[in-house]
Amino acid sequence: MSRPLSAIAVFWALLSVCSILFLLPGSALAASSPEEEEARAILLEIDDLWRATSSQGMMRMQVKTANYTRTMRMEIWSKGKDKSLVRIILPLKEKDTASLKTGNTMYTYLPKTDRTIRLTSGMMMSSWMGSHFTNDDLVKESRLSEDYDPRITFRGNRDGREIIEFTLLPHQYAAVVWGRIVMTVTAQGHLPLLATYYDEDNVLARTIYFSEVKNMGGKLLPAVLKVVPTDNPGEYTELVYEDLRFDLDLPESLFSLLELRRR
Repeated sequence: MSRPLSAIAVFWALLSVCSILFLLPGSALAASSPEEEEARAILLEIDDLWRATSSQGMMRMQVKTANYTRTMRMEIWSKGKDKSLVRIILPLKEKDTASLKTGNTMYTYLPKTDRTIRLTSGMMMSSWMGSHFTNDDLVKESRLSEDYDPRITFRGNRDGREIIEFTLLPHQYAAVVWGRIVMTVTAQGHLPLLATYYDEDNVLARTIYFSEVKNMGGKLLPAVLKVVPTDNPGEYTELVYEDLRFDLDLPESLFSLLELRRR
């Protein structure tokens, strides 16, 4: 199954100071150019768009495939760069199914069997609840700004809108599946509009569309993320943020196995 933003994006780690440096072919470690630093700054903005120091909200996810259409409603929490909790509220048959990420570890709780499963790294790219998002997508296990080097590839007017387009290429040793990501953001505000994901063979795998910009928790951000797989263009998963609040005083105990199992 295909891998977004981070629609949903929703919860990634801070860029380290060392990532401002990169290796130039045939040279020693060198400082980034102003344009490269600008690209990194924009990417950091996108990484933190739905997060802040902490967040809490409600979102709805609709999944359409060739075999079924389903809708789920979830409550989400995040704190810092490595803690997040997602709990299903509706439908009732899925109620209290939850996903927890702490550090580099992720757990899923299945209330029907009262089982807690620790996900292995090989399970992170599996589909989450039958959607076109993966476990990695939903809890934002990785941050684009940590794993990729951005380069601005277009700046100007496109379809009547001033935009900036940049291409992300993975770091040499980054544990990622995408060979290239191309993102388009607004020139003003740097709000994401479109993201295309290419596999290691440079074949387009999926597209994420961002729309319906709203003020939530004092931030302007796209409220709707829609991922469409290239191999099944009639299918999609749409993530709609209904409400988001930021910079809350969330207790550490919220991101625990005990809380994960709470009904």
